[in-house]
Amino acid sequence: MATHFRSYIWDPVLIVCQIVLMQCIYYSFLGLWLAGVDSLVQSSRSLDQIFNYQALGFATVQGRLSMMAFILNSLTCALGLWFFIRRGKQCLDFTVTVHFFHMIGCWIYNAHLPAALSWWLVNIACMALMAVIGEYLCMRTELRAIPVNTGPKSNL
Repeated sequence: MATHFRSYIWDPVLIVCQIVLMQCIYYSFLGLWLAGVDSLVQSSRSLDQIFNYQALGFATVQGRLSMMAFILNSLTCALGLWFFIRRGKQCLDFTVTVHFFHMIGCWIYNAHLPAALSWWLVNIACMALMAVIGEYLCMRTELRAIPVNTGPKSNL
């Protein structure tokens, strides 16, 4: 049996731990970004900014700043993908999983599926940014040159 460059072992415990870790990163940094945005406009903090789909909107300054926090959070989560997942092939999977669980959380919080077009647009844009940037960072690391010969060269 030949050895492979990278072994693919099914490890459900690792996958579940990575999903939980990415959810923690998502909500922790989203909370930090929203707290920073709230301090700029002297607004009060609440869970509505994270889970209420009506908080994201183009009409108000607070809605636009919340959208900016979501976009910045997708960049932060892309770094989380690069640092903890480290596999370009899995970036899209973890990105969709994080946003799927966020949609479920919004659904539970609001008692119905989010209906605002702005919520869907922001989350689709965030998914695209997080997946593409995370995959780019992971692929750049995966494709880094592997030194083969580190010993002294002989003159033949």
